[in-house]
Amino acid sequence: MPKRVLQGVVVSDKCAKTVTVKVERKVKHPLYNKIIRRSKKYAAHDEQGCKLGDTVRIVESAPISKTKRWAVLERVAQALEA
Repeated sequence: MPKRVLQGVVVSDKCAKTVTVKVERKVKHPLYNKIIRRSKKYAAHDEQGCKLGDTVRIVESAPISKTKRWAVLERVAQALEA
């Protein structure tokens, strides 16, 4: 079975070799039929040194720690410097 790949934005890079990635998806409300946004945060293993605000692609992996079951596959876009 192929591994799932998700794309999201890095919202935290405080841990060593770990980033928190917020993944947004759009779903249809069951009663009102309006498209709404739902988000979820994933802890991902990061060897590439991604920074806050980067857009990354993450892939499923074997459990690395208690909460880490994802790994950073690639950096899609770098954060805009303010």
